[in-house]
Amino acid sequence: MKIIILGAGQVGGTLAENLASEANDITIVDTDMGRLRELQDRLDIRTVEGKASHPTILDQAGARDADMLIAVTNSDEVNMVACQIAQTLYHTPTKIARVREHDYLLKKNTIFTDKSIPIDVLISPEELVTKHIHRLIEHPGALQVLDFADGIAQLVAVKAYYGGPLVGREISYLRSHMPSVETRVAAIFRKGSPIIPKGDTVIEADDEVFFIAAKKDIRSVMSELRRLDRPYKRIIIAGGGNIGARLADKIEDKYQVKIIERDIHRCNSLAKRLNNTIVLQGSASDKELLLEENIEDTDVFCALTNDDEANIMASMLAKRLGARTVMTLINNPAYVDLVQGGVIDIAISPQQTTIGSLLTHVRRGDVAAVHSLRRGAAEALEAVAHGDSRSSKVVGKMIEEIDLPKGTTIGAIVRNDEVLIAHDDVVVENDDHVILFLVDKRKIGEVERLFQVGLGFF
Repeated sequence: MKIIILGAGQVGGTLAENLASEANDITIVDTDMGRLRELQDRLDIRTVEGKASHPTILDQAGARDADMLIAVTNSDEVNMVACQIAQTLYHTPTKIARVREHDYLLKKNTIFTDKSIPIDVLISPEELVTKHIHRLIEHPGALQVLDFADGIAQLVAVKAYYGGPLVGREISYLRSHMPSVETRVAAIFRKGSPIIPKGDTVIEADDEVFFIAAKKDIRSVMSELRRLDRPYKRIIIAGGGNIGARLADKIEDKYQVKIIERDIHRCNSLAKRLNNTIVLQGSASDKELLLEENIEDTDVFCALTNDDEANIMASMLAKRLGARTVMTLINNPAYVDLVQGGVIDIAISPQQTTIGSLLTHVRRGDVAAVHSLRRGAAEALEAVAHGDSRSSKVVGKMIEEIDLPKGTTIGAIVRNDEVLIAHDDVVVENDDHVILFLVDKRKIGEVERLFQVGLGFF
């Protein structure tokens, strides 16, 4: 596939890295020649220096015969204009754009149409990150919660603790211990290395365990791996920007929410917009303020400002003063692995959240969802099976008969709103949503080819 990426920032660079390793023809456009040179030294890609919305630059990048244009510059307006020009001059088949500004998104159904600004797929990082944090708040103790088939099935990552009923036992024990709950352990990361689980694999304390189950069964399975945390109630959000405001708006009817925001004008705006949230003017790194607001009784402290260092310092202080769980927004990928699992419970990377959503639209075959796991170390995807036993490599076959690439497991199948855990004798049918887990992303192409329909299907 010939893909043009506009913007060589964190998202554009990470996306190029993901796609260049999968035999795609990638061209990346940016005004920063130093950044382009750095990417070209590492990756097998073309680079073009210049303004991403200029027709001559798009022409140099090969827009005339590109299959897809992905606009992820730091400017919403540049991204929108680039998509408009790509459609007007080159009729680019697929146009994806990152749009951050809330005002544009409020009118997205009117603005982003074929007759106005022709964007096929709209990506809003703030919206994606807000949903991600919301799922974590709904599942106390989870490190990652991912939706598949519109939330009918979920893949959850938890850290196994001493004392959990399944810790120190083989995975096969789970089925006999919980006969009424269908679940499957999709993968285990032990000391940072992946383990493909088998029935006789023993779960050890501190393992990061990824399991899949129907949404209604998630808490039951979590209780087998760790002490089940009591539901969250009191939440403090540091930073009243787009993400902080969206999160408060989403959760304020169910939780006791406070926002700490430094700017007084923004505080006034938030107070008018939110109904049940207490808005406080001040610094989230102010020890006296945190103590006054009973930080020791706070269930979740979310640091969501645009400043990584401020988020990290405020989170460390909040944890030290007694906050139960600390979630920290970190834009610099180099910081994420440094801080998660220590004082900070969960480090949230907007780049990885956005990448998963972008990859959903880039994958070949009918791929309904893609999620980046462990900060890009692995990937989970939801592929839709089409065809029949003659035209498809998966339809009509039992799971044990499917020739999966090494390091790939099928976790579950969603069929007509029902979650079927992937036992060896389950037969894949047309229109099944198949949820796969890959610890080796280099095998993505092989998985995609498995789900492509042959010419015999009509």
